Amino acid sequence: MPSKFLTATWHHLIMANYQVEPKMLLDLVPRGTELDSWNGKHFVSVVGFHFLNTRVLGLPIPWHRNFEEVNLRFYVRRHVGNEVRRGVVFIREIVPKWAIAWVANTVYNERYSAMKMASSERVVTGTSGLDCNDEVAREIAYRWRTKLARTKTYRWNGISATTCGRPTVPGPNSEANFITEHYYGYVTQRDGSTMEYRVEHPSWRVWDVSSCVLDCDIETVYGREWVEPLSEVPHSAFVAVGSDIVVRRGVRCC
Repeated sequence: MPSKFLTATWHHLIMANYQVEPKMLLDLVPRGTELDSWNGKHFVSVVGFHFLNTRVLGLPIPWHRNFEEVNLRFYVRRHVGNEVRRGVVFIREIVPKWAIAWVANTVYNERYSAMKMASSERVVTGTSGLDCNDEVAREIAYRWRTKLARTKTYRWNGISATTCGRPTVPGPNSEANFITEHYYGYVTQRDGSTMEYRVEHPSWRVWDVSSCVLDCDIETVYGREWVEPLSEVPHSAFVAVGSDIVVRRGVRCC
């Protein structure tokens, strides 16, 4: 098994999931993998979360241990003998530190960008009006700032969610299980080959949400082709509690 490349805690992951036509993704599928689907439906997800206690090759990097990330991703699988490896492919990843973006783009050929980011979280009590089964909710938000080409001004974008009820482990055939139970990353390399890396974590408990809002200049952040699908109401949304994670070193597989 490849050695550990990165360890961290992923904390409070907002996952907003949008159904898309597979033709939007086919040109992005790495060699040796194929699109994965749930009940015949294909998804992209906007995911916002915290990296905490990050270590690279076992070492903490000063001023780079705790930070936000927001990414846009879709789902693939790879057959290895009788094993089906379910993984994700990132369309774009946003972090607040240029060094993190540089390392990820250089080592893995990922699609990271460094932008100013912020986040907030607060506990709300007395939430009976939210149609929840619990009187405590969390309002969680991740934000990132972009420069608008049209006006040369800056705009804050964000994804936010309000949790509802108590977190539970999703059922084995649920959409939330499909979204969270992908344990590999796949990246197309500059020579056209595919790098595979494993991400290890336990099954996550997830909160239902009473609201989830993507407030974003989609064309500036993701490109014109994503304006229509990401402007729709998400097919599903939830917040995963998160856990400690391990990212293994990548290996070329295809």
